[in-house]
Amino acid sequence: MGRGAYALVRVAVLVRAPAGWLWWPGLLAAGIGVLVPGLTGRRIGVLAGAALFLIAAFTVFAVRRGRYTALAGGASRAGKAVILQDRSVTIRVWRRAHRWWLLLAFVAAVGSSFALPAAGGLLMAGAALGLWAKALWLGRWEQEHDALLWVRTEPVRRGGAAGKDVRGYHTTGTAAGDAAPGGARRRRAPAVPAARGTGREPGPATAASGAGAKRR
Repeated sequence: MGRGAYALVRVAVLVRAPAGWLWWPGLLAAGIGVLVPGLTGRRIGVLAGAALFLIAAFTVFAVRRGRYTALAGGASRAGKAVILQDRSVTIRVWRRAHRWWLLLAFVAAVGSSFALPAAGGLLMAGAALGLWAKALWLGRWEQEHDALLWVRTEPVRRGGAAGKDVRGYHTTGTAAGDAAPGGARRRRAPAVPAARGTGREPGPATAASGAGAKRR
């Protein structure tokens, strides 16, 4: 990394990174839990799990929204020396750092089914839904402001995308990086076909707009 350069990671990608790793194991744990009678019975367990699903989804979506809004409102333009971390790298780093916690959460969710069948798994799935909703909310902000939100990697390792060590966000143009607004995988623009009946290839301006040239 050159002198004065620093790495940035997408805020929305960080938010949605845990979602898939909570959603599918959560549904699997809930499915296993339904097979266990439990102390309270399946009906009570599933009803309690549904309530926990909704509570978790709303809580995870709502927590620290004011902090995200304040950091986004004071974001500064990223400099030319920044290094933008790829979406796949961000997800891989998060998964490696939390893999044992994810395994422990899955085991706990399955184990809780002996008391409340399916409740623990639905709790995990609700948390995943809340994270997805928050990532979409950040995506709407990015679309409205025609900018992507980034944060330096150093404070993120200690407290997350909106932790107390995060002093501010940075912004780039919407074509920067490899993730779309909201942190989802960016879809490649379809190839622009040649003009019908002319046999000519599209001109430079048309080809550039179809390829979506990256910029910061």
